[in-house]
Amino acid sequence: MTKKIKEKKQAPKLPEYNPAKIESKWREVWEKTGINKSEDFSKKPKYYCLDMFPYPSGEGLHVGHWRGYVMSDVWARYKKMQGFNILHPIGWDAFGLPAENAAIKKKIHPKEYLDQNIKKMKSQLQQIGAIYDWSREINTTDPEYYKWTQWIFLKLYKAGLAYKKKMPINWCPSCKTGLANEEVVSGECERCGAEVERKDLEQWMLKITSYADRLLDDLEKLDWPEKVKLMQKNWIGKSFGVEINFKAIKKEIKGKAPDQIIKETEFDIPVFTTRADTLFGVTFLLLSPEHPLVEKLTLPEYKKEVEKYIKKTKKLAALERESVEREKTGVPTGSCAINPINGETIPIWVSDYVLAGYGTGAVMGVPAHDQRDFDFAKKYGFEILEVVAPLTQAEGIMTLAKAYEKDGILINSAEFSGLTSSDAREKIADFLESKNLGRRQINYKIRDWVFSRQRYWGEPIPIIYCSKCGEVPLDEKDLPLLLPEVKKYEPTGTGESPLAAIPEFVNTTCPKCGNKAKRETNTMPQWAGSCWYFLRYCDPKNNNALANPDKLKYWMPVDLYVGGIEHAVLHLLYSRFWIKFLFDIKVIDFDEPFTRLFNQGMIYRHGAKMSKSKGNVVSPDELIGKFGADCIRAYELFIGPPEADAEWQDNGIPGVHRFLKKVWNLSIEIAFNKKIESPESFLYSAKEIKETEILAQMHRVIKKVTNDLERLHFNTIISTLMEYINFLISKKEMLLENHLPVLNLLLLLAPVCPHLAEELWSKFGFKESIFTFSWPKYNPDFIKQELMTIIIQVNGKLRDQIEVRRDSDEEQIKAEALKSSRVQAFITGDIKKVIYVPEKLINIVI
Repeated sequence: MTKKIKEKKQAPKLPEYNPAKIESKWREVWEKTGINKSEDFSKKPKYYCLDMFPYPSGEGLHVGHWRGYVMSDVWARYKKMQGFNILHPIGWDAFGLPAENAAIKKKIHPKEYLDQNIKKMKSQLQQIGAIYDWSREINTTDPEYYKWTQWIFLKLYKAGLAYKKKMPINWCPSCKTGLANEEVVSGECERCGAEVERKDLEQWMLKITSYADRLLDDLEKLDWPEKVKLMQKNWIGKSFGVEINFKAIKKEIKGKAPDQIIKETEFDIPVFTTRADTLFGVTFLLLSPEHPLVEKLTLPEYKKEVEKYIKKTKKLAALERESVEREKTGVPTGSCAINPINGETIPIWVSDYVLAGYGTGAVMGVPAHDQRDFDFAKKYGFEILEVVAPLTQAEGIMTLAKAYEKDGILINSAEFSGLTSSDAREKIADFLESKNLGRRQINYKIRDWVFSRQRYWGEPIPIIYCSKCGEVPLDEKDLPLLLPEVKKYEPTGTGESPLAAIPEFVNTTCPKCGNKAKRETNTMPQWAGSCWYFLRYCDPKNNNALANPDKLKYWMPVDLYVGGIEHAVLHLLYSRFWIKFLFDIKVIDFDEPFTRLFNQGMIYRHGAKMSKSKGNVVSPDELIGKFGADCIRAYELFIGPPEADAEWQDNGIPGVHRFLKKVWNLSIEIAFNKKIESPESFLYSAKEIKETEILAQMHRVIKKVTNDLERLHFNTIISTLMEYINFLISKKEMLLENHLPVLNLLLLLAPVCPHLAEELWSKFGFKESIFTFSWPKYNPDFIKQELMTIIIQVNGKLRDQIEVRRDSDEEQIKAEALKSSRVQAFITGDIKKVIYVPEKLINIVI
């Protein structure tokens, strides 16, 4: 009798991880179910998470662009799982010079060029899998959008905050057009290489200076990086000092008393300084090349050299002239000035490092106590008089290797010698005011915003010029003033906008008197549409108002704004200005647009910032095809601290891909072994788990990932989950009956890898999206108490928190605190001391 052999039952073949298949599937599901859409006036608390919307130029997005979008999406999904009603919109910042320049180069219309780019970039953004509510998509070139940009301009105009003024612009004689400062490189046109000239043109200005104090003071109530706040403070540049009146003469006068000399002087040169304590150390006076007294004070024998120097200066951008590294240059006028504190005569020179727009356009040269003046004096042989000595060296340094710019004790300063710098500033100011030689003054570096451009691709400015009525604003009911659709839009070569060459646009009638009139032909700058776009997302289809006030009240202000630090000053400052104005005219009920700001670091490759011009761009498209969007999302977070710059290395992606495959394989194996009959009740119960070690590790990981997310430490989330999956694999046999640790892994992974998490979630039998479930909460009772949380402060302000072992000594804890990248960002000076309060906090005093 033959013995029958019992066949072993073969385990079913489990599906392999196929990101291309599951990612396209879930994007379709999300679109169909509308899970990404925001709900106005939900009973849930609102959360507005915003990306700096992209400018659709170039050849699409590269992985450097992706980084910020991934970070904001991870955060938005996390807040959604915490129970918030999320607004996470996207749109296009599409007006401005870059698109027009590119279109000219490609010989196509800017709109056609941008439509192509938007189509490409929209496809790339959709591949990310972000929870953008595409029903709220906006475009700044849409007439129904820029109607309200023009409306805000009219409100500014009627409030006296928009006005015209003659201003110098950069002019390229070859391209026959005005250029932005950014388009001028070493005095040459970026596009054609021709030498740039300066041309005075009537420009529209916005009076941002009226808001300088509020823009400065209100920085204190914002949760922004200290570096960005400092950049804005420096840009506004509020300073307290004295405006000192120097008397100018056309020849040196010797052998006369100071009072007699002053009586014989011809001109007054006011100079603003914050360092009146250095007044005895002035050895020369500098005028900006644009100063109105240059021509009057230049003696005939110096005229040719001064004119040549001024012509050369006109080719330099302001930022170039201000550069600390740039060699200091100047030419003499032949005239002298009188130092009002001691009657000494000092030569007057012209120098391009003095700018007409800052202060009075004149600077007193104090080479011993200002490094730029020191360099200038060394080059041209001016005397260096030390008048402020360090507190520890009250007798003076004697031989200076560089300028001593700090406060100290006055020396060589007549009756003021021996005073501290702070006391001397007050005493010298008192003296100058008593003699009517100066006055205390508050000065600002910020200047009014040049708001017009002599280009085609921008919002038309809604102003009409009538020979009878003068300057007339367009009626609001006639908005939008449409940008005419034309085939020819190249610069005219006259210094006017191309719109000036379109008679049907220019010629109109006056809305006041009905007579013939002409339109303004300058257009608005690129910044205009981005000053308020975040308001429009709240109500993008409204034809009757900028946005519904109730919707604005519900959604605004923005809770988290994510974008590059390159917009730290201009865009953010302009937006704050417009919002404060709209608050003042009661259009909105808040006066700051962005409560919290996060600046992601830049992506570098081969040691250089990723850009098309450097030839080091990496497109996400090919990488997605090979590894999937979830893998690239996770790698974007994993490559380093989110606020720090990072070097892109393609060879790091396979490691992240292996991690996701581990998550897939473990989850699929467990899901196929046992379906959950009542997933909701099972998910929120810990009774199924008997293994204490697994339970403790699960809660530790939930706590760690949650804490890291709250601090926006995205990179450590990935490393924590990598460690966790390895731990779970080692306990696989126990997990076959106890699914909760794996389900929590998927919940924690969901904001980072949404497609993968959704697919695996559904394999466990859940019918609803994983993003309808709550973010897991850790139970401290299950966590072993070997760790403690230490708060980290910098100058008493909370900046971070860390977890350390309870048996760590004080030095170990201090060392860990100083390693924090978030803390390092706030250490802007020398550390004076580090205070440790046992088991509670570290305070770093700088």
